[in-house]
Amino acid sequence: MTDTMQASPKQGGFDAQRAMDFARSEVFERTFKEGMGLVDETAAYLDGPGRAMSKRLSRAAALAYAGESMQLTTRLMQVASWLLVQRAVRDGEIPLQEAAGEKYRLIAREPQATAAYQGADELPEALKVLIVRGAAIYERVRRLDESMYDGGEAAPANPVSDQLARLSAAFGR
Repeated sequence: MTDTMQASPKQGGFDAQRAMDFARSEVFERTFKEGMGLVDETAAYLDGPGRAMSKRLSRAAALAYAGESMQLTTRLMQVASWLLVQRAVRDGEIPLQEAAGEKYRLIAREPQATAAYQGADELPEALKVLIVRGAAIYERVRRLDESMYDGGEAAPANPVSDQLARLSAAFGR
């Protein structure tokens, strides 16, 4: 381990200690295993049984299959990337300040709506299950990313507390 894990409590608008505590937690380990497992499971399905099933779909359903599978794999790759960055932070391979940068954050800052593709009701049940699970892990990681790196910005400002803090700082109390 290197000194890249040493961080002041507040850095660049985020709570560095909270981010490091999460990266070292059992919750992170479970989320990492679940996310990476889902990436592997989805790849195996899309390359195997899903590919065979997609060839038997109607034209509309085949287009829905293509769109949904592309959206699913994109979300899962974003999740995998984010999880790998957090592990690299934990292991001292990437400084926490760098991981908090826009380059390593999830693209979407808002909950993701799913596109309604014509023919989606004909999709194989296994793909529908993967889509639901993929959306759930993406949303969980999006909320983690937001709470870890936007934590200071997400809380509404309290003008009274802010003013008291300024007065206290000004008068050395």
